Amino acid sequence: MPTLIWRKTHGDSDQRFSLTRRITSIGSSAQNDVIIDAPDVEANHALIQFDGQRFILQRLSRSAPLRLNGKKAKRAALDHHDEIALGNEVLEFHLFDTQIETSDAPAITPAAANKNYEALLAFSERLLVAKDVHTLLEQMMDAIIELTHAEKGFLLIADDDGQMRVRVARAMDAEHIADQEALYSDSIVQTVIRTKETLIVSDALQDAKFSASQSVMNFNLCSVLCAPLLYRGDLIGLIYVGNDRVANLFQPEDKDALTLFSGHAALIVRNAILMQELRDDNRALKATLETMRFGSIIGASEAMRAIYQQIERIAPTDISVLIDGETGTGKELIAHEIHARSARAKGPFISINCGAIPEALLESELFGHVRGAFTGANQARDGRFQAAHKGTLFLDEIGEMPLQLQVKILRALQERVVVRVGDHKEQPIDIRILAATNRNLEKEVQAGRFREDLYYRLNVINLTLPPLRQRGEDILLIAQYLLDRYVKEYGTPQRVFNAAAKQALREHTWPGNIRELDNHIKKAVVLADSRELTPQDLGLGHIEPAPIQPLQDAKEAWQRSYIENAVLRCEGNRTQAAKALGVDPRTIYRYLKDDGTEENG
Repeated sequence: MPTLIWRKTHGDSDQRFSLTRRITSIGSSAQNDVIIDAPDVEANHALIQFDGQRFILQRLSRSAPLRLNGKKAKRAALDHHDEIALGNEVLEFHLFDTQIETSDAPAITPAAANKNYEALLAFSERLLVAKDVHTLLEQMMDAIIELTHAEKGFLLIADDDGQMRVRVARAMDAEHIADQEALYSDSIVQTVIRTKETLIVSDALQDAKFSASQSVMNFNLCSVLCAPLLYRGDLIGLIYVGNDRVANLFQPEDKDALTLFSGHAALIVRNAILMQELRDDNRALKATLETMRFGSIIGASEAMRAIYQQIERIAPTDISVLIDGETGTGKELIAHEIHARSARAKGPFISINCGAIPEALLESELFGHVRGAFTGANQARDGRFQAAHKGTLFLDEIGEMPLQLQVKILRALQERVVVRVGDHKEQPIDIRILAATNRNLEKEVQAGRFREDLYYRLNVINLTLPPLRQRGEDILLIAQYLLDRYVKEYGTPQRVFNAAAKQALREHTWPGNIRELDNHIKKAVVLADSRELTPQDLGLGHIEPAPIQPLQDAKEAWQRSYIENAVLRCEGNRTQAAKALGVDPRTIYRYLKDDGTEENG
């Protein structure tokens, strides 16, 4: 397996790092994959990227001195035994695990290393066009047969339960490997599973230990090679090849070549399997997404299902609706859906953000103006009310509306007429009003900043949208929708969320709600180096997971909330609430002793 060895300058024992990622970060910060805790090493000093063919070393900043084999380097391809200097610290790069060189086995010759490396490059080129894991494994087996000049062989890959199963066979009778459990118990296979080392049986017919091996007898083999596929020390599969002619007995250099090849192949296979799993997960998520839509709205949480039921009831009417919720929760999307399901769906949907237009221009935007009504009014113009005739007018951020304009809007709603600025002629309008706010309009009314009569005219029906953090798995559904949308829009390679990214999406509190999520996804699609998106790609790497609340505290908080809701439904009567809940009234008092609710019964 590709490895970095840190030759420490202060006499400490060397430290070994396996390169198991497509991108490996190097630096003194604890956030790196390879941590070099030394004073002259930058927090983020360099990275090594495997592009499917080569390992590329890259400097991350001018302040991070980097030398490759004694020469200054910004970006360069690495070869076996290259020396990388980060300040005074030296790292050695090895294409294969150097433990093989110091074992009792014969040393790997440069010729064997070159032969293996060339085979790996050829295999990597095939990998780039492999469409799925099965195709990749077949191509890998073909490369192994070619590399070792074997006549037959098979590839075992561990399932989720750890059981080895044949995934590819070459020149084998399928009946002989139909019994997977018998093959798994074969003495050669079991030896490699136990030792995690490549095994060569050069002359199987004369070998005292393995001549009676089930695989040797069943496949009529004269010579066998079996190598482990190791990923971070874990056995993920086995390569088994054999020859059935005495003239083609395997030699030590064949063992060397297969050992080296298997180290590289394990990394590629593991990444391919992981990518396949991620693709399968995302396909399943996309399928789920199609079943969890309400028109153009995505989500199936309990809170959103309640909103959908209300929309279905109110959409066919012309009743006014006030939509409230935090910024970025999708209030305009809800308004669009109400319009789309109404009898006015074929009419216009006109939206205006009352907080985004200067107060001096807002009246003209709403009601229009006649020529000469003010400086710059060179021609007559209709406003948003007239444009929404026979359709729906959406007043976003209605809480930002100036008081003097609130009077005119109230009159337009009551009398169904508008008057353009500078005019006296009334124009009849036939519109439905939908309004939205992220303010508490009741408090605005109490503070004298919003007219009470307009509030009740707009708030015939109220829809309160839940924040994204309260929508559970809807977060992943919306994230997947946005990811697919921006990959297509920006023409980037297909992206997938890895497991850590999904967890980060779930755990972030999303104060900016869907608008914030949208921004994070856009950035990741454009800037990510890999197809597999990480929390760092999403800008969520620095976020600490929310602490797990003790179960008793969670139960207490839920009970308090449930009891408060019951008391509200009983109009503050605690005795009646206690009876409805089937508890002693003292329980109600214990939970609500400090809430100031008065007893009404």
